[in-house]
Order: sequence, then C-alpha cells, then structure tokens
Amino acid sequence: MISFENVAKRYPNGREALGGVTFTIQPGEFVFLTGRSGAGKSSVLKLIALLERPSRGTVTVNGQNTGKLKAGKIPAFRRAIGVVFQDHKLLLDRPIYDNVALPLIVSGTPLKEVDRRVRAALDQVGLLGRERSSPLELSVGEQQRVGIARAVISRPQLIIADEPTGNLDPGLAVDIMWVFKRFQEVGVTVIIASHDPHLVDQFGEREIVLDAGRIAADTYRERHAKRMTALAPQPSVLPDIDLRT
Repeated sequence: MISFENVAKRYPNGREALGGVTFTIQPGEFVFLTGRSGAGKSSVLKLIALLERPSRGTVTVNGQNTGKLKAGKIPAFRRAIGVVFQDHKLLLDRPIYDNVALPLIVSGTPLKEVDRRVRAALDQVGLLGRERSSPLELSVGEQQRVGIARAVISRPQLIIADEPTGNLDPGLAVDIMWVFKRFQEVGVTVIIASHDPHLVDQFGEREIVLDAGRIAADTYRERHAKRMTALAPQPSVLPDIDLRT
C-alpha cells in the first residue's frame, strides 16, 4: 500500500523534516507513527496524502509514485485517501449531514447516492439520526466521529489521521481509536500519528518511531489483552461496518 525509499524532505527555509526514511506498509495494516513534537510525523502524512512532495527518495502509494504524479491527477489521488485532522475542520455553519456529504458533492456524486452514503457513514460511527444537528451541539468526541465519517464517505482503502485524539480525554481517545480499528478489521489500511504512548500500548499495533526526521524504531508492542477486552465497545455503540453500503 505504501513504500518510502530513502525519503528526505527539506523545506525552503533549510529545515530538514525527514532524512533517509525507509519503510513499507502492507494493505490492511494498522500503524502508529510516534515521536516527540517535530520528529517528522506530520511530514510523513503530508507526503502520503501528496500535500507535499519528497525532496529526495521515492514515495509510492497504492502503486503510484507520488513524485511523478501529474498535477491533473492529484485530486483523484487524494479522493482515494481518507484524512482525519486533530481539530476536525468542520464547517460550523452547516449541519452534520452537509459536513459529511461535502467530498461527494465536490466530486459530483448524484444526490440520491449522496444521501445513502452519508447515512451509511454516520451509521458506521454511531451518529445516525444526528444528520441535522449542528457541530456545535456535539461533544468533542462526537465531532471527531463526524470527521471520521467524512473521511470514509468516499470509501477509501487508506485512512491517515494526524493526532486525532490529541484533544480528547483518555476514555474518549480509546473510543475513537476503536472506530479506526473497526475500519482496519474490514481491510482498510490505517495510519495514525500519535504522541500518546499509553494509547499505542493499549492497542498493541505496529509502531514506527520517528526521531529528528529519522526512523528510530519499527516494532510491535504487546497488546494488553485483558484491558483491551474490557475496553472493547459493544456492537450497539459501533455498528457492523460494511464498506459496500
């Protein structure tokens, strides 16, 4: 799904955000990017989403060399990736329905199809029935779920999230992480940048540790099985996900 080969990223001010980064992520993996602030986590995500191009090396996403992708093909490339932000980036003057539908509206999807897929996406994150609510009426955790619904509305096979639980308390952070986990369980590749070692430890997935723009470790943590079982949401909270809906 993703390959970085000796990738470096240097910005015009001379700062080298990444240097000699090499790793491969297989389809369907769940990967945490960790490291202190400034380690290069956000730069990796920007290169994956083609918000930036590498200064050196090769970034390949779903078989496409992003460094060689022509400008006219970038919008279609980005639509195949679900992006979740820490601050939600919701339109506060629009209801939840409009926020989630936005990617489909922009791409010219027929309105009947938009309606069906918006409701399916909201169902997947446990917010079906709140379509007409304002984002301001929701809790912070619910707002993040809206952001996730918007990210998956185009049925991406890859989801990337930059500190999606950074503004949440520990309990809500675990709930949101379970939403991502459920998508991974149906075959979606999930990459999450996080600075929360306790959260990473609880889920026991692959962890790529960045330090000063370089990979310091690429390991798997041992999952805390008993705690994970206790924290697992009930099916009524997170309904079964079917990406074909």
